Amino acid sequence: MLFKLGRFLMTPGAKLALLVFALAFPLLAANEYQVYVMASAFVWAIAVYGLNVITGYCGQLNLAHGGFFAFGAYALGLLTADWGWSFWPALVAALVVSAVLGFLVGIVSLRLKEHYFAIFTLCVGFIMYLLIDKWEELTHGPVGVRDIAAPYGFGLVDFTETTPFYYLVLAFLVFTIWFMGRLSRSLLGRTFVAIRNGDELAQSLGINLMRNKVLAFVLSTIFAGLAGALYAGMVRFIGPEDANILHTFDMITYLLVGGIGTLMGPLLGTVGIVWVTQSLQFMEEYRMILFGPLLVVLVIFFPRGIAGQFLSWMHQKARTLVPAKKAKASKVETRESGEAKTHA
Repeated sequence: MLFKLGRFLMTPGAKLALLVFALAFPLLAANEYQVYVMASAFVWAIAVYGLNVITGYCGQLNLAHGGFFAFGAYALGLLTADWGWSFWPALVAALVVSAVLGFLVGIVSLRLKEHYFAIFTLCVGFIMYLLIDKWEELTHGPVGVRDIAAPYGFGLVDFTETTPFYYLVLAFLVFTIWFMGRLSRSLLGRTFVAIRNGDELAQSLGINLMRNKVLAFVLSTIFAGLAGALYAGMVRFIGPEDANILHTFDMITYLLVGGIGTLMGPLLGTVGIVWVTQSLQFMEEYRMILFGPLLVVLVIFFPRGIAGQFLSWMHQKARTLVPAKKAKASKVETRESGEAKTHA
């Protein structure tokens, strides 16, 4: 029964049902705040999908991911608040800034491997935070950026309202999941996985390590910048704390809980943890006393994350069913053969 349920959850029909639920969520939500929380979770999920490209598929732990998220937010915020740009051109510019910055950081940092790369990107993330906090002439320093433009709508659609912006973020999330699904099944996605499995193995297959690692890094920073820009358009105010390194560790937690290197893991981990933390808000600072052990239990019993553990269980179940079916078919053939000899 559970195996059949699992196979159903992997079908296009289940994904369509999930999309229908997401579309109907504003109608089912108790209040507008819940819609805002879900929209916020979707924004963070887009950033986590970007982290999944470089860390889950390519095997490189980027600890500066939160910095790229903040740079995307600041690029859009400064262009709209200080330079008078409208939202959509500023969004495109934020993606370009994220891609260029990701390329520059990637060609330097990806010459390092394993923990050296992680430590280097940790330093890069801290430098990005310092630039935002201290470069007051450009970023306004601790004051932050206010009056950020929201996306201009069309007709009766006003993206300054919570529900229309929710659907806008949902559209970007659906595109992100579609893109990641195509990427994971493509030759490029398999190339990233080969690099994750081992540099020597990838090189023996003729893979250009540096070029593909930089490409994965740039793709991850583009989605981080996209999430940051959407975040800035949603909250309409950003400050240096949005570049705090803790946001990177939050996104790593979302990815690990959901399932690193899986398609639905970033969404499950992000939405699940965001709603758990929101549900524990009544405990104020004591909520971590409950949330911490809960996270430890998840890591112990689901070491591959929720989606990763589920896929692993499905594969194990499929492997046990195939020999059983073959044995059953063999018994049927033997019995039929015996009956045929008897009649003869």
